[in-house]
Amino acid sequence: MNIPEEKALMQPNILNDRTNKVFRYVEAYNQMDVEDMIAHLDDGIVFLNVMNGQNTLELKGIEEFKKQAIEALSYFSERQQSIESITHNSSSAEITINYRAIAAMDFPNGLKKGDEINLKGKSIFEFSEGGKINRLTDIA
Repeated sequence: MNIPEEKALMQPNILNDRTNKVFRYVEAYNQMDVEDMIAHLDDGIVFLNVMNGQNTLELKGIEEFKKQAIEALSYFSERQQSIESITHNSSSAEITINYRAIAAMDFPNGLKKGDEINLKGKSIFEFSEGGKINRLTDIA
């Protein structure tokens, strides 16, 4: 028996599965563990980074995502996302986060090695019918 999309959201097993995947992704991100970061991503993942209302990065596919995630490991000596809240919608979960990092290199925007970054933002995780994360949008 098929359950309509709006009813499916109310099932605790779906909410728990999505919540677990989001928290596991953030934990892997904080541990700089790329393999765990991609564990629940769909092969066709679309990643979008938005900063100050501007799209700063768009990636398509698990290989592009993995390559960028590995490259980004060298950008920061420490990084930490802390989840403040999570909101579930019919096919997505949105988290608000506090982000803290220490630059491991000098950046073209004037950020210097050792500088601390503190941001507030949100991430939107969209899920396929099979339960994989097929779109991730980071907004700061």
